[in-house]
Order: sequence, then C-alpha cells, then structure tokens
Amino acid sequence: MGCNIFYSNGNINETDREKLTGVKGGVFWLFGLSGSGKSAISRKVEEILVNRGILSFRLDGDNLRSGLNSDLGFSKEDRYENIRRAAETAKLMAGAGVVVLATFITPLKENRKAAENILGPYYNGVYIKCSLETCKNRDPKGLYQKAMKGEIPQFTGVSSPFEEPAGNIFTIDTDNIDEDACVSMLVKYVMEIIK
Repeated sequence: MGCNIFYSNGNINETDREKLTGVKGGVFWLFGLSGSGKSAISRKVEEILVNRGILSFRLDGDNLRSGLNSDLGFSKEDRYENIRRAAETAKLMAGAGVVVLATFITPLKENRKAAENILGPYYNGVYIKCSLETCKNRDPKGLYQKAMKGEIPQFTGVSSPFEEPAGNIFTIDTDNIDEDACVSMLVKYVMEIIK
C-alpha cells in the first residue's frame, strides 16, 4: 500500500455477518476451458442457493470483461490482471457474507495460485474438467470455430495453453456427468463449506 493509504476496518466483522445470513461467505472459483460448463452450472447453482435463502452471486468472466475489466486484452499480463481484479472483487463480496460463484477460465497455474493467495481462506477451487474435443464440439459461443480460423488470437486450448491442475482439487467432470448431476455435486460441496 502507498504511504498515504490506511486500511479502514469497520465495526461489523465476518462473525456478525454470519449470524445475520446463517452462512459463511466464500468464493467457489470455477475454472476450465471455454465450453466446459462453468457458466451453465454456476447459473443453476446460484438459483438453487438463492431459493434456499442463501445470498449468492455469480461473478462471470465475460461479464467482468464487459465492464470492470474492459480495458484488458488476452496477453499473459492482461490475463493475470483480469484474475487479480476478479479475485479482489470476489474477496470483498465474500467478506460481506456473499457466496460467490466465480467463473473464469484461469488457464495458468500461476494465475490460479494468485487468486488463491488473494482470497486466502475464502478460496475454494473447482475444476470444471472437460476435454478440448468436447468443448470444441459444444462451442456454445462459436469461439473455437473462430479461433481455429485464426480470427481470435491467444485463445485458450487453441493458440494459448491450458495447464491441468495438479494435486487434490474438487473436480466436476462434465465430459462424463450430466449437467443436473454436476449441479447437485457443486451444491453439496458449497453447502458443506458454508454451513
């Protein structure tokens, strides 16, 4: 922080907010290839949580790139900054007692580690695993088709790498599990952590 910036703590803390909402705030960082199912799953999970009376919000990568991060491209440096801003935003929301479903491709291990470092105990990584072939076949936004024609530079999985996560991380395999079952898996995982 700069020499003239002083972090300001309020009179209400996380425990006070938890008493109010009945749950702990947290961030569920869904990452995986474009077309893997991150947004589709998170939309349904958000709806289920809200219908259960749990304050939740879907922080979507495309939505942030339409506003807060609209000045960023897809270079390695811009991707890092995109994730940094997203994680800082999610951290503020989780501190306010919100259950955040953050959906970002987050292709590089160093970017996922950066998000985890920023979010600290709020961070819960969720790998939405899906083969590149399946994602290309789904191609809900037509992006793979454009990328393979060279119309989209630095596209993850085509002209830019996606690094598989290592270690013990909660994984939902959308290649082999139908969407409703994937949604149920994530709801169960979220509930175990926030209650």
